[in-house]
Amino acid sequence: MTYQLSPWSLADLYPGLDSPELETAFKKLDEHVAGFEKLRPQLKPEMPASSFLEVVQDLEEGTKLANKMYSYAGLAFAADTQDQRIQALLGRIQQFMAEMENRTLFFSLWWKDLDEANAKRLMDASGDYRYYLEVMRKFKPHTLTEPEEKVVNLKNVTGNNALVTLYDAITNRYVFKVEVDGQVKEMTRGELMSLVRQADPGLRARAYQELYRVYGEDGAILGQMYQTLVRDWRNENLSLRKFANPIAARNLGNDIPDEAVEALLKVAKKNSIIFQRFFRLKARLLGMEKLRRYDVYAPVVKSDKQYDYGKAAEMVLESFSSFHPDFGKQARRVFDENHLDSEVRKGKQSGAFCASVVPGMTPWVKLNYQGRADDVATMAHELGHAIHSMLAEKHSVFTFHSSLPLAETASTFGEMMLVDKMLASETDEAVRRDLLFRQIDDSFATILRQSFFALFEKQAHEMIQNNASVDEIAAAYMENLKEQFGDAVEIGEEFKWEWVSIPHIYHTPFYVYAYAFGQLLVLALFQQYKAEGEGFKPRYVKILAAGGSRAPAEICAEAGIDIRSEKFWQGGFDVLSNLVDELEKMK
Repeated sequence: MTYQLSPWSLADLYPGLDSPELETAFKKLDEHVAGFEKLRPQLKPEMPASSFLEVVQDLEEGTKLANKMYSYAGLAFAADTQDQRIQALLGRIQQFMAEMENRTLFFSLWWKDLDEANAKRLMDASGDYRYYLEVMRKFKPHTLTEPEEKVVNLKNVTGNNALVTLYDAITNRYVFKVEVDGQVKEMTRGELMSLVRQADPGLRARAYQELYRVYGEDGAILGQMYQTLVRDWRNENLSLRKFANPIAARNLGNDIPDEAVEALLKVAKKNSIIFQRFFRLKARLLGMEKLRRYDVYAPVVKSDKQYDYGKAAEMVLESFSSFHPDFGKQARRVFDENHLDSEVRKGKQSGAFCASVVPGMTPWVKLNYQGRADDVATMAHELGHAIHSMLAEKHSVFTFHSSLPLAETASTFGEMMLVDKMLASETDEAVRRDLLFRQIDDSFATILRQSFFALFEKQAHEMIQNNASVDEIAAAYMENLKEQFGDAVEIGEEFKWEWVSIPHIYHTPFYVYAYAFGQLLVLALFQQYKAEGEGFKPRYVKILAAGGSRAPAEICAEAGIDIRSEKFWQGGFDVLSNLVDELEKMK
C-alpha cells in the first residue's frame, strides 16, 4: 500500500463536532461521576481490598471516557487552531472536566490521607494500579484541602489553561513572509523552519530574521503571558503546595529525583564545549570564519534530496520491522486506521506530536511533512512514541503512559535505527555526510538546546519572582545563548525573542529536560544494542512495555543505568564527543 499526505480522522473518538455521540458523552460522564460520588461512604481505612479495587476500577472507567472527550477537542484544535467551533468546544470541555474532577477529588484526598498500614495493605492487592496509587501518595505533603483543590481546578479553566489556548491561537495564526528564489512567499512556521536547513546562507538568515521579527512584534504581550503563567505556577506550587523550588513540582510529577535532574543539567552545561567544537568544524567546512546562529542547522554539503511521503513511510516501517516485526505492525496501525495528520496547512498547529488516548486505542500522530530528511526522522520519532504506548497497552489508563523522561526513549531510539538504515542504504557520499552531520545537529537540538532551555526556565522563574521586566528576561535569554555557544557562534540580536516562540515553556513548564534525558538514555541503550545485538531486544521491549507502571529510576536500573550518576550522563556526551572526533578526521 502507498501512503499519501492526508489529514487524520477522529471518527474513532466521535463522528463530528455536532454529533449526538459527543453530546451523549457529556451526559454519560456526568452520570458516571454521579455513581462514583455514591461510593464515598464506602471509603474507610478498614475497607476490604476487593471493595477498594472496585472503586479504583470505577474511577478508571470514568477517566477513559474523560480522556476520549478531552483528546477529541485537543486533536481537533491541533488540526485547526482557528476554527471558532473547535475553540468553543475546547473551552466547554475544559470547564466540564474541571467540574468532573472536583466531584471525584474526594478519592485522591482520602487516599493520600490514609494511614501507612492500610495503604500498604490495599496497594499490595491492587495489581497494575499499584504504582499509580504509590505516586499519588508522594504528593501528600503538597496536597491542599478539598475546598482549596476545587478552587484551584476551577481557577485553571479561566486562568492558565485559557492563557495557553490564547497563546496557541495567536501564534498559530502568524504568517511569515520571506523571499525565496526572487519571490516573496507566505509561509507557516513549519514551512519557514524548513529554510533554516537549506544550503543558501542568505535564505537561512532571512528565515530566522522573519521568524523573530513576527514573534518580536508581539514579544511584549507574549512575554507578559509567560510572566503570568510563571507567577501562576509559583503561586500554586510554591506558595500553596510548598514545593522547594519551581522545577521540583515537575520532578515529582515525573517521579524523577531532584538530584538526577540536577546531575543531568550540570553535566550538560559542562559539555557545551563538545558542540562548540562541532560548530567550529562546521564553520570551516562551510568556508566561514565563524558560524552565525542562522547556520547552526546548515547542511555541510549541498544535498537537496527530497523524500516522497509514501517512500518515506515505507522506509520508516521497514526500519521498525527489521528491528522487531511487532514494531512494524504497530507503526502500520497508525497509518491504516487514518490516525496520522501529515499535511502542512494554514491554521494547523506547527511541529509534531503523538497523542495516546486510552490503552488499546491506536494513538494519533501529527506531522507537518515537507519531504526533508529530518521530516522522515520526525516520522520515525513520533511513530516510536506510538509503538511505546501500544507495547504498554495491557496496563491501566493510569499506568500505560510512560513518565515524561522515559517517554522519549522509543521515539529517539526509532530515529537512530532509521538513520542507521539510511546510512547503510545511501550510496551518495554527500548525502551520507549530511546524514552524519544531522545526527550531531539533532543531538544538539535534543540535548544541549533543551538543557539550556531548562536552565533558562529556572532563571526566568526566579527573575519573574523578583519582578523582572520582559526586556530583562529577553536579555537573560541572550546571556543563556552566549554561554551555550561560547565564542563558536555569532548570535543576532533578534534571537532575544526566541524564548517567546517555545510552546513547551508555556504549555508544560520544565518539560524540556525530558528530551535531553531521553536522548542520553537512548545513547546508552543504543550502545548496548550495538554490543549485544539480538540479546538486547527482549530487555528493550520489557523497558517499553513497562509504560508508566513503575518508577523511571527502577526501569532504568534494570538496564544497568543509575540516573543519579553524573558518570552515566557523561557517558552519553562521550559518545557525542567521539562522533565529533570522527567528523574532524573526515575533513
